[in-house]
Amino acid sequence: MGKLAALLIPDAMRLAWLNLRRNQRRSSLSILIITIAVFALTSTGGFGLYTYDSLKESTARDIGHLIISTPGYFQKEEETPLANGLNEPTELIRRIMAFDQVRGVQPGIEFTGLISNGTKSAIYVGHGVNDREFDMKGPFLDVKQGQTLSNVRSPRYDANAPEVMLGKDLARNLNVSIGDWVTLLATTVDGALNAYDFQVHGIYSTGVPELDKRQLYIHINSAQSLLNSDKVSTISVFLFELEQTQTIAEHISKLIDDSQQLQITPWHERAFYYQNVKNLYDRIFGIMGCIMAMVVFVALFNTMTMSVTERTREIGTLSALGSYPQEIINGFLSEASLLALLGSLLGTLASLGLTALLMIFDVQMPPPPGMTEGYPLTIYFSLPLALFASFGVLTICLTAAYFSARKGVNKPITEALIYV
Repeated sequence: MGKLAALLIPDAMRLAWLNLRRNQRRSSLSILIITIAVFALTSTGGFGLYTYDSLKESTARDIGHLIISTPGYFQKEEETPLANGLNEPTELIRRIMAFDQVRGVQPGIEFTGLISNGTKSAIYVGHGVNDREFDMKGPFLDVKQGQTLSNVRSPRYDANAPEVMLGKDLARNLNVSIGDWVTLLATTVDGALNAYDFQVHGIYSTGVPELDKRQLYIHINSAQSLLNSDKVSTISVFLFELEQTQTIAEHISKLIDDSQQLQITPWHERAFYYQNVKNLYDRIFGIMGCIMAMVVFVALFNTMTMSVTERTREIGTLSALGSYPQEIINGFLSEASLLALLGSLLGTLASLGLTALLMIFDVQMPPPPGMTEGYPLTIYFSLPLALFASFGVLTICLTAAYFSARKGVNKPITEALIYV
């Protein structure tokens, strides 16, 4: 067994381990500092990765992975509703649905107007959608009461009672609940006023108070009747995988004729909240990483300096016996490497354990700024992130060990031999 260990473990590492055991308390403290640093970096980085993925998915499911519109739709103001809308999108939708990577294609209409319960009115921001729109959004739309919009082709659908879904704060402001009737007033494409009565079918929350105060959903055919037009504002393409966005965008661009003059906008160009949060978190994690790096450097530099000082006579003896300065420095580098590897391994295992615990126990985070809904705390375990943190700590440890050991080996042999 001893011969096998000798073959598997280099002599330099065995000597480094024995030297570290000379002062176990100091070595243990150094390993603990490295463990905490790696654990903090991998855990906070894992939380950042989870936040990024959640914001990506919520944005893509809200507006679609790809948005097809007329050129400059998001920059131009509409003088009348649907002035920049799309005509006859049925054939284009059918051709896009032929791709296996496409989960669904949903046309949508955006419009504004006044909503009234008969005694009180409020401004609303309306969305005309199909009933399958809510299947695409998944868990990012929280239905508080009632249900999502029904299938208009279902025999149970009552055409005499068109349905509307209201944001929870808008419903509370109007003092309406499921089954109550409201009137939507909007300007048609001809500039005239039009009003329809709708029955409240569902009350939902987006988690954003400003949206919950104004937003509502109705069927797209109801929106077209209200606006007196057969156009749609945009076409949202929902995919199975976020990574397929660019590939499908290239395929769809080949389907569009030059005469159609359509623009394809990927989700990330409309994900303003995601971009702002990502920039903020990148700066926070960057500053945290620099602080952790300085803490580890100072701690390891102090540890190695004390070790070199205590072993000055040993260094002098090795030099007198013919050891080269670089050989002595390599010994201290081996000790620093061993400290870094042990601390990184323990920190990575601690981060993995925390990830597993959060999958078992439900820990709720408070609502972010501008939100009303909290969310479960989840931390991703990323092996590349753990390796990157370990490599960074190893580099810092080797740097600290080199500078502290170099000072010791540069001392004259006669002075080192009589050092007390």
